[in-house]
Amino acid sequence: MINLTRRLALGAFAASVALTPLNAAAQDAPELTFSAVFSQNDIRAEMMEKLKTSVADLYDLQLYYGGTLFAQGTELVAIQRGNLDMGNIAPQDIAKQIPAFSILTAAYLFRDADHLKTFFASEPGAEMIAMAEEQLGIHILGPTYFGTRQVNLRGDKEIMTPEDMAGIKLRMPGGDAWQFLGEALGANPTPMAYAEVYTGLQSGAIDGQDNPFPNVENMKFYEVTDQIVLTSHLVAYDLLVISQRVWSEMTDDQRAAFQSAADEAIAWSTDQHLAREGELAAFFEGEGLKIYEPDLDAFRTFAQQKYLDSDLSADWPEGMLDRINGL
Repeated sequence: MINLTRRLALGAFAASVALTPLNAAAQDAPELTFSAVFSQNDIRAEMMEKLKTSVADLYDLQLYYGGTLFAQGTELVAIQRGNLDMGNIAPQDIAKQIPAFSILTAAYLFRDADHLKTFFASEPGAEMIAMAEEQLGIHILGPTYFGTRQVNLRGDKEIMTPEDMAGIKLRMPGGDAWQFLGEALGANPTPMAYAEVYTGLQSGAIDGQDNPFPNVENMKFYEVTDQIVLTSHLVAYDLLVISQRVWSEMTDDQRAAFQSAADEAIAWSTDQHLAREGELAAFFEGEGLKIYEPDLDAFRTFAQQKYLDSDLSADWPEGMLDRINGL
């Protein structure tokens, strides 16, 4: 009995020693903080949860949604200051620091999600990525498509041309690139935080907002608007980025594993958004919204001329527009 008890005790001790490194490794995985403006109900939040699970052996991702950790538009600076490790960064925010990047925020540039993906995997895409990474201290994991932006309005005034948008207070995020986009649609752009848009529409402080269908559903903007104009003016995407400091500290194998996990999560999110967009038009119509397509050629011509006549296009890399169009 004594010998049996000793053998059991030694076995239990050996098992505890064997398990200790695994438990310690799980507990000691370094923390990475991620901040984004989208809500916890967003498809991209589930994308990040998938990424968190996939890289759990490498990092403990702490995920903050709804702008609760950093306000919209401040995430990039937070990463640069070392206060944040990862973010879903709007290309417009990059354009604030690198004017040449504003070409990737222009209306009617990308045709669809496939065109967007093709660009970032192409040679011209690699040149733009390198520009951002070298100047901003970030590593771009990939573009996170979240739909095609449409104009969502109060009232029953039918919009067929950019001239019909005159005087309409269209909410746009802060920043010159976003405000110019509103002007390129013929509207009167009004800066407002994303979290305030529902109340702004409800009170009449703004006449409308532009977002892809999934965002309109998530934020329930359909409850306080009357129509959706299918302008399809912008293939909406952000860039999933990680601090270059964190990225450089990884081994080659860790970087490969992290990138692979990000690619998989981003691809899943893109597929989910495309499927959801296909379902939501019928839902919004069922909620009483009028949905119709304006004169897209008129909008495209107006917008492109606006950009070409502006100082923004002066900073665009020479020949880049033609290279993107040719993909």
